[in-house]
Amino acid sequence: MENIARKFRLKINREKTKCMIVERKNSFKKNKIGHLKIKIYKLERVESFKYLRVILNEDNNSQADLQERIKNANKTYFMLQKFFKNKNISKKLKLRLKNTIRDKTLTYASETWTLT
Repeated sequence: MENIARKFRLKINREKTKCMIVERKNSFKKNKIGHLKIKIYKLERVESFKYLRVILNEDNNSQADLQERIKNANKTYFMLQKFFKNKNISKKLKLRLKNTIRDKTLTYASETWTLT
C-alpha cells in the first residue's frame, strides 16, 4: 500500500484512513475486528462512510443513501417555495425545474448502485 502511494507521490494520512469490508447479503459477519493492521499502519474498520456524497456501507445496501437523497431533494424543493409560488413564472418552467431537481438529486452517482 505504501509503495503504491509513493509511486503516485501520495502520502497516507494515518488519522483519516479507514477500512471497510464489503460483503454479500446474508454472508457471515466473521472477524468483526475494530481495526486492520498493515505493517506500521493500524486502520480503523468502519461499517459505513460517505464518499463523494454517496453513503457506502459494508452490506452493500443503498437504502440509507436513497433515504438521504430523498431528504436532500425535498430540502432543495422546499427551499425554492417562493419561486414555485411566484405567479409571474410559467408553470412549464416550474415543472421543468422541479423535475430537474428531483432527477439530478435522486440519480446522482446511480451508476454505483447495486441491483438486486
